[in-house]
Amino acid sequence: MNTIKGPAVFLAQFAGSEAPFNSLDGMCKWAADLGYKGIQIPTWEASLIDIEKAAESQIYCDELKGKVQSYGLEITELSTHLQGQLVAVHPAYDTMFDGFAPKQVQGNPKARTEWAIDFVKKCGTASGRLGLKSHASFSGALLWQTVYPWPQRPAGLVELGFKELANRWLPILNHFDEHGVDVCYELHPGEDLHDGITFERFLEATNNHTRANILYDPSHFVLQQLDYLTFIDYYHERIKAFHVKDAEFNPSGKQGVYGGYADWKDRAGRFRSLGDGQVDFKGIFTKLTKYNCDVWAVMEWECCIKSSEQGAREGAPFIQKHIIEAATRSFDDFAGGDIDEDYLKSVLGI
Repeated sequence: MNTIKGPAVFLAQFAGSEAPFNSLDGMCKWAADLGYKGIQIPTWEASLIDIEKAAESQIYCDELKGKVQSYGLEITELSTHLQGQLVAVHPAYDTMFDGFAPKQVQGNPKARTEWAIDFVKKCGTASGRLGLKSHASFSGALLWQTVYPWPQRPAGLVELGFKELANRWLPILNHFDEHGVDVCYELHPGEDLHDGITFERFLEATNNHTRANILYDPSHFVLQQLDYLTFIDYYHERIKAFHVKDAEFNPSGKQGVYGGYADWKDRAGRFRSLGDGQVDFKGIFTKLTKYNCDVWAVMEWECCIKSSEQGAREGAPFIQKHIIEAATRSFDDFAGGDIDEDYLKSVLGI
């Protein structure tokens, strides 16, 4: 079995315009001082990484990696959640997602898609130069607006949607394969890949591409009322990244999964700081360890009640407490010994 690495922290929710959150040095010192051992870097934060340079220069990547290591940290993964979203955008969401794209492609969906595909590919090159094995992203969505079948979906729509999604991602997956890096899709409401069935549809459409894998985040499964522990039994071979994030689901006589358009703090399903929600992290860490999942335990902090400062302080010790040092021998080894076939036959009476 494999011991999960960590604790680590996804920097996206903390990066900002003020020190220490406006530079890689500042964020590394902040994370290290809080007890984290790894950082997941959002590639849209130019103050943390220059992807153009990282894709072109091994020297730049070596210096970046060395800077992070000087604080006693490792880079766990790069993230293209925002750019991956732009690989596939339905026209219904064009205006709202345009803000994730650079100004030169805003208002031009075709150019935006081409830019997103190219950018994610560059992150595959950068990940390879940095010696990373996994990359975090979203799939984007062409079908999400049809998730509830009213009006009725026309026959063949879902199949065509996943075929098109695969066509957009296959060049990216092939590029990542050239650099020895897995693309780990965070299965997330709003994305075409949001649960096990949709991930299986995507695998089928990509001919079971070996680089199409999963970023496991139980919080999104709590909000969907999906069995997130049994999910690991089904898909552990494809789980190559892990967000440690808590959530709770408290339905009432007035709202359930869809939340009535309420603000986050008023929804039945809402994200919580680690330990404040309903996620069974003991069960999760046990299963991931049992199945020998080689992942970093990366805190993604999102909470509508607790401050980010407190959430960050509490995150590292929470994760450390749940990491299981994998057993190197059986607890009943004392009763074992070398195999003696004659003795075994005598035990069986044969």
